[in-house]
Amino acid sequence: MSKTYIPGESKAQRKSRKKAEKARRNQEIKVASRIAPVVPQSKPAEKSPNENHQIKKSDIVFVLGNGTSRKDILLEPLRQHGTIYGCNALYREFKPDYLIAVDTKMIREISHNAYQMYNQVWSNPNKYTRSVEKLNLFNPNLGWSSGPTALNMASLQHPKEVYILGFDYQGLGRRNELVNNLYAGTENYKKQHERATYFGNWQRQTSTVIKKNPKIRYIRVVLDEHYFVPESLEGLDNLKHITVENFKKLFQNP
Repeated sequence: MSKTYIPGESKAQRKSRKKAEKARRNQEIKVASRIAPVVPQSKPAEKSPNENHQIKKSDIVFVLGNGTSRKDILLEPLRQHGTIYGCNALYREFKPDYLIAVDTKMIREISHNAYQMYNQVWSNPNKYTRSVEKLNLFNPNLGWSSGPTALNMASLQHPKEVYILGFDYQGLGRRNELVNNLYAGTENYKKQHERATYFGNWQRQTSTVIKKNPKIRYIRVVLDEHYFVPESLEGLDNLKHITVENFKKLFQNP
């Protein structure tokens, strides 16, 4: 629902406007459903994703967060090397093998564009997501952020290596206080001048995944040698960091 406040608008007028916006969104959903091909409706996975026959397995996987450190990395060449898991608004410019979005606002956007009708999209179960046709729902539901959820889903396939891109944690600006996201200022994201979201839960969830999969080698791709490492990611034997330039040499040079 819109959070826009119009100067001089009364409480009753604002309530009426929001009601009209909701009705318009519901109509958009109906239109998208009519445009999409007629396909059987998906049900929540009966088992966890690692036991689902639809999940593609590979020795190398890439998990794409949306931190600005991955801005100059070409994504299309990664397809030839492994499976790609992406998050949220990534779908606007690139189709990963699996898109993970746990924020209901993002799922509304995705479903309004009928993206899940043609591509694999995974989310947490709630009243709204259960009503979205062809949307895959996690069972069990971790209740985590999209990035760590994508990392966990990728790890359940037991690959040899997981490359983590765009997991920057720290904000932008001299004091690291501003939003650090490639989609800042667009629909469903904070503005560029707003404060970065607290990353404590994100880093703990990421650490949990890495610690419980000691046989998987995790490689976090960072902007340069001055990279930031959250406290919970320090000293993990199966986690290393490489710069964007070194990552390009591995996967993007002819």
